[in-house]
Amino acid sequence: MTDITAWISTQATLLLDILVYLLPAVPATIAVTLLSFLLALVIGIAVGTTRAAQIRGLSQVARVYVDVVRGVPLLVLIFFIYFGLGGLVNMGRMTAGVVSLGVCYGAYLAETFRAGVLAIPKGQFEAALALGMTRKQAFRYVIVPQAVRIVIPPVVNELIACLKDSSLVSVIAMREITRAGREYFSRTFADFQVWLVVAVIYLVLTIALSKLAGRIERRFRLRGYGATL
Repeated sequence: MTDITAWISTQATLLLDILVYLLPAVPATIAVTLLSFLLALVIGIAVGTTRAAQIRGLSQVARVYVDVVRGVPLLVLIFFIYFGLGGLVNMGRMTAGVVSLGVCYGAYLAETFRAGVLAIPKGQFEAALALGMTRKQAFRYVIVPQAVRIVIPPVVNELIACLKDSSLVSVIAMREITRAGREYFSRTFADFQVWLVVAVIYLVLTIALSKLAGRIERRFRLRGYGATL
C-alpha cells in the first residue's frame, strides 16, 4: 500500500511539473491559432465570394488557389513557406506558422463561404437589383451577411481543427505546446506523462472553443436554415 501511495505521489508530482513547464507555451499556441485563422477568414471570404460571384478571370485564379493548396499537405506547406520562401524573404517562425496555417485554412474556408453564398435563394439577389442596388451592393449588403451566418458552424469546426493543426508548427522549432512537450520529453523520457498532459491541454482549449462556438451560433443563427427559434 505504501509503495502504491508513493508511486501515485511521484506521478502526481511529475504531472504537475510537466504542466508548469508547458503552460508558458499555451499563449503561443493560442496566438498562432487566432492570427492564422483571422488571415484564413480574410482569404476565405475574398476567394469564396469571388468564386461564387463568378468574376471572369479572378474566379479561375481563385479555383487554382483552392485546388493547389488543398492538394498539398499542411506539413509540406509549412516547410515550403519557412524554408523556401523564408530563404527569399526574412520570415520568423511565428510569421511562417501564421502564414502557413492561414493560407491552408483559407482554401478550406473559401469553399465553405462559397457554399454559404450559393445557399441564399437567387430571388433575394434579384429583389435587391429590383430595389435599385448594383450587383456589388446586392452581393455585399444582402447575400454575404446571410451567408456568413449560415456558415458559422462549419467555420467554427475549422477553427478547432486549426487549433489542433497548430501543433505542426513545432517542426520549424516554434515553441508552442507540442514543442515544449518534446523539450521536456528529451530531458526526462517521460513519454506517456508528457503526451498525456499535452493532450489534456489541447482538450481543454478545444472544449473552451466549442463552448464559445455554441454561444456564437445561438447569437447568429438564421431562421429557415436548420435553426429552431
